Amino acid sequence: MTDTSSFVAERPSSVPARRRPLVLEPLHAAQTCATCSARATSVCNAIEDKDLDRLASTAVSIIVQPGHGFIEEGDTAEHFFNVTSGTVKLFKLLPDGRRQITGFAGIGHFLGLAVSTSYSFSAEAVDPVRICRFSRSKLRVLLDDFPAMEKRLLEVASNELVAAQEQMLLLGRKTARERLASFLMARAGMQTHCGAETKPALREPVSLPMTRGDIADYLGLTIETVSRTLTRLKAERLIDVPNTTDVMLLDPRGLQSLATGLD
Repeated sequence: MTDTSSFVAERPSSVPARRRPLVLEPLHAAQTCATCSARATSVCNAIEDKDLDRLASTAVSIIVQPGHGFIEEGDTAEHFFNVTSGTVKLFKLLPDGRRQITGFAGIGHFLGLAVSTSYSFSAEAVDPVRICRFSRSKLRVLLDDFPAMEKRLLEVASNELVAAQEQMLLLGRKTARERLASFLMARAGMQTHCGAETKPALREPVSLPMTRGDIADYLGLTIETVSRTLTRLKAERLIDVPNTTDVMLLDPRGLQSLATGLD
């Protein structure tokens, strides 16, 4: 029987989080895992179909509403989380309440790997998010029994290190246009799980459920600079902006060249 009790924390940007009850959803044995949209790109893909019952019995499915948190910086790291739908905002808080967004996680991201005994970041749902929660102790047993999953986790940790290095380069050396182009290409890659730059165009818009302020915070820019840069990229026919939450990549190759500094 899957555990069905936990909490979420509602976190304003500079006010300590409050905890409130949350009703969780038990996983329906192997069927849920077999049909999970995140399985193909997550660490769970290392588990064979015949062992999905074991995986399902280890996880708890949670729905987190927008603006609610499920990881709080400094808390004891008792759980790991696999994002199966929605977008998660990752951030750190300074003592004076200022916040720095360090990333956005989506389908297939496994959160909590780069921690020891306490979380070094906070996580909050941008839009409705579904996650699978694994307790540290149960996951350790699962990894002992399924070495392929542990190997996959090491690959994920390595990818996170590369992403952190790319973010340092973005903040330290790239122009506003290069930063925004890099962000859009990364979002496209997360959404399609393939090399978006190899396509002549993307038929589906790139979803940006986060606010312009969140994008600006993540890229180390002002909101005004983000808005002006989007307008400029649109004028250059690199993108189209049909609404506030979607961007069409009209020229992915051009954006990729801009993101890498070749333009």
